[in-house]
Parts: sequence; C-alpha cells; structure tokens
Amino acid sequence: MEYRELAQQAVTRRELNDRVKALIAEGLGLPIDASLIDDDQPLFGRGLELDSLDTLEIVSLIDENFGVYITDDDKFVFGSINTIADFIEQARAR
Repeated sequence: MEYRELAQQAVTRRELNDRVKALIAEGLGLPIDASLIDDDQPLFGRGLELDSLDTLEIVSLIDENFGVYITDDDKFVFGSINTIADFIEQARAR
C-alpha cells in the first residue's frame, strides 16, 4: 500500500505520528527503527541529527504522501514528529 493511501486512512493521531515516523526513517534511510523515534524528540541538533538536505527531502515526502506542502514560512514544523503531525492535521482541516 502506498503512503498516500495510508495517509488518507489515518484516523487517529497515533497512526498519523507512526506514519510520519516511518516515512522519515525509511525516506531518509535512517539507521533506526521508526518505532524508536519519540514523538517529541528533536529532529535536528541533539535529536536525530538531521541536516538542511534532510529538510528538503522531508518537505518532498510530506507533500507526496500527505498532499500537504510545507513552505519556507512553516519552518517551525520541523521541531519534532508532533509538530509535523500538527501541521498535517491543520492543513487537512482547511
């Protein structure tokens, strides 16, 4: 099943968070099991230690798989899994 199909079926916040984790871990080829990523763990710096190139890839992955585009003005989104999921939920509600 494609991520886009999974995203459309997400009915709970837990499922959305788990799908975002899997998308990031697999999409970026991280050497970590997605289930080990904490919802509030920082994605950059002392957290998962992602970099600016990873940011561009995450923007693309979120757009492709959830139909939600993250602009330059939305950089706050990259704080954690929770902030990304919040953004997706808010964008879908519009």
